[in-house]
Parts: sequence; structure tokens; C-alpha cells
Amino acid sequence: MKIPVGVSACVLGEEVRYDGGHKRHRFVTDELSRWFAYVPVCPEVAIGLGIPRPTIRLVEKSGQIRVCGTQDASLDVTDKMHRFADQKLPTLTHLCGYVVCAKSPSCGMERVPVFSEGNPQGEKRGVGLWTARLMEAMPWLPVEENGRLQDIM
Repeated sequence: MKIPVGVSACVLGEEVRYDGGHKRHRFVTDELSRWFAYVPVCPEVAIGLGIPRPTIRLVEKSGQIRVCGTQDASLDVTDKMHRFADQKLPTLTHLCGYVVCAKSPSCGMERVPVFSEGNPQGEKRGVGLWTARLMEAMPWLPVEENGRLQDIM
């Protein structure tokens, strides 16, 4: 029996990224798949953003972190992402781990750029909204970014 592990769908090679591409990680798909049964999730697609789609980013507004369009600041999917998390997270309590896509405004685990009026370059201090909610709901769950899996080899 394989161990159930959540994973950002793009890390498995699914073409769900904003540009229609993927971030397939061979160690995840070719090696770890012998032991893990993957549960793929792409929160951006799940909330109705298309493929391809406008890019989004973390933006600090009035002391809150919002998920907004990079080019179109009126695009704010924060509330949709929270509603998705409220619905999806209770279905994932059986997971024994999670692999997220680094630097993503929805899935990044650390050092995700946060933009603000005072800092248009972004400051690498954020956590993707989906991953923040995941780690808040299941603080015992091992979570790692795809990029850090390179450190193993």
C-alpha cells in the first residue's frame, strides 16, 4: 500500500501553470512515486482561473496579504482561494505529507515575494495562500517545496 501524499499538480507534470506549462520534478514522478500515492491539487485552476491565465502575486494591502493580478490589480482571488481551502482541506486529512511548488503565490512554502506600494520589487517573505492554509489546518503534516528536494540527491 502506497503512502498518500498531496502534491502541486504542476510538480507531477500536469500543464496547469499560468503559461500552460508545468514544473515536473523527476525525483517526485520517477523515484518517490514507487512509495507514494499522489493526490494532485492546483488551487488556481480549482478556483476557476484558466490555462493560460494572467499571473497573480501576493500583495500587502492595509496590513493583509491578498492574492491579486500582476498586471490587473483589480483581479483579487483571495476570497475564492479561502473558500476553496475551506472546502478542500477537510478532504485531505488522510495525507501523510505534501510537496508544494516553490515561489508560487498559491503554493510556495517560503520566500514567496510579497509586493506593496512601498516595495514594487517584492520582498521574499511570504507563503502561498493555499500552503499557508494547509499548514495552518494540519500543522503536523510534513510539507516541502519541490526545489528543496534537490538537496537530497
